[in-house]
Amino acid sequence: MTKPSMKQTHNVRWITVCGILMGINILLSSFSVPVPGGHIYLNDIIIVAAALSLDPLGAFIVGGVGAFLADFFFYPLPMFVSLFTHGIRSVVISLIARNYGKERYSMVILASIVGALIAIVGYTLGKAYVYSTWEYAIMKLPFETVQSFLGSAVAVYLWKSKGFSQMVKKALGK
Repeated sequence: MTKPSMKQTHNVRWITVCGILMGINILLSSFSVPVPGGHIYLNDIIIVAAALSLDPLGAFIVGGVGAFLADFFFYPLPMFVSLFTHGIRSVVISLIARNYGKERYSMVILASIVGALIAIVGYTLGKAYVYSTWEYAIMKLPFETVQSFLGSAVAVYLWKSKGFSQMVKKALGK
């Protein structure tokens, strides 16, 4: 196990990769899959995949800032909820995966589950605050749960089976 460290140097490649992944986050936030009673957004996939592949700062930029900008452009009311919820989620996933072993698939799954729980709790509390009603937040809880766990599962699949992490490493020159 490696010693946890937050020290990182960032170069033009890192900034470019973060920018591209943040753009994908914004793109996936621009549309949703309609389901009875609501919508499911697909941006959780790129948020989790990026968090598994990047350092905590990069994960925060892609997940938190990307979700903030997407809400700013398309639906500004919950943009600060998205910034904090997806930002914290991304950092926690990145730290767990980075410090406790990306080689151990069980830790990657644990990181994505913890991240999904952070998103569910964060958005439920955020919706209760933004919309000033617990009833609305509870009504949307099933959608948050499906979106978070589905996004995490697809992201882990892409990260592991489809080589997402290898593409990011190659783009970063590692």
